[in-house]
Amino acid sequence: MTLLPWQQKSWDQLCNYGKHNRIPQALLITGNKGLGKQHLAKQYAYSLLCVKPQVNGTACGHCHSCLLLNAKTHPDFMQIQPDEAKTSITIDQIRGLVAKLTLKPQYEMYRVVIINSADKMNNAAANSFLKCLEEPVERTVIILITDRPAQLPATIVSRCQKLVIAKPDREIVFTWLKQQNVQDDPELLFGLAQGSPLQALHYAQENVLALHKDCFKAWVNIAKRRSHPVIVAENWHKLPESLLILWMTSWVIDLIKCCYQLKADNCYNDDLRAPLQELSKQLELKGLYEFYDLLLKCRQLLNTQINKHIMFEEILIKWFELNPSK
Repeated sequence: MTLLPWQQKSWDQLCNYGKHNRIPQALLITGNKGLGKQHLAKQYAYSLLCVKPQVNGTACGHCHSCLLLNAKTHPDFMQIQPDEAKTSITIDQIRGLVAKLTLKPQYEMYRVVIINSADKMNNAAANSFLKCLEEPVERTVIILITDRPAQLPATIVSRCQKLVIAKPDREIVFTWLKQQNVQDDPELLFGLAQGSPLQALHYAQENVLALHKDCFKAWVNIAKRRSHPVIVAENWHKLPESLLILWMTSWVIDLIKCCYQLKADNCYNDDLRAPLQELSKQLELKGLYEFYDLLLKCRQLLNTQINKHIMFEEILIKWFELNPSK
């Protein structure tokens, strides 16, 4: 495993824990989606378990411990995340972890637990997990990963060292995307992914730029009375709901900025600035802010049992009504 180019500063912070003999018993890694938080956490876990780390702190890849990690059979390395068929980390998963932590590590180095999407622990699981933090066991490091730290109980957050992964410099991302043989416009990908490199790479691989363009065209057609919101909602039914909400939110933010006549470099969608400016001329700020609040509310409901099809009908009908007929 190698560090991602924008993670060096974060890695230096992690290495300093070891240099000052202050390895955290609980570490909370946060940051936007697509910054490689899990990659960094595994890199740190491997270095803690490695018998002979390299000069830069990364695992050697050759010792007995590293060979076990590569074979995914190291007894002192555990990972917990929601099961494929479920949306949350359950109390049974945490109880299983607690039972394992009552035993001593099998090797002389550390034992490391990575909990990915830690915010998805249900209430019972979070309460049970809190005991792990209140009664830490020897030579054990627990790493929690989340892009929604506000969803974690304050009692858990307060017991963790914090490491925030910042959005990287765009030039670093552009260079890295080029190294991954990405042919799409890196500027557009960077904006669409809101600065998250791995998300930008995923968008390039899945041809998301074309989908984004088609969805924006349909959205504008609703505003211009060329398409019916219910029909568009039906066409969007099988598309990723979180992406659609994210895109509409960014379009509305840019519309508000257009109303205030802010500079282009402050927009999420620079390539759509002309049609957004045109739309902004027929919209009232009060209505835009109300629509923005609706999108934020719907975003919070995405992980619930709400009927997503009906939700998008409501959103697009509201958008239709927001634009005056000519």
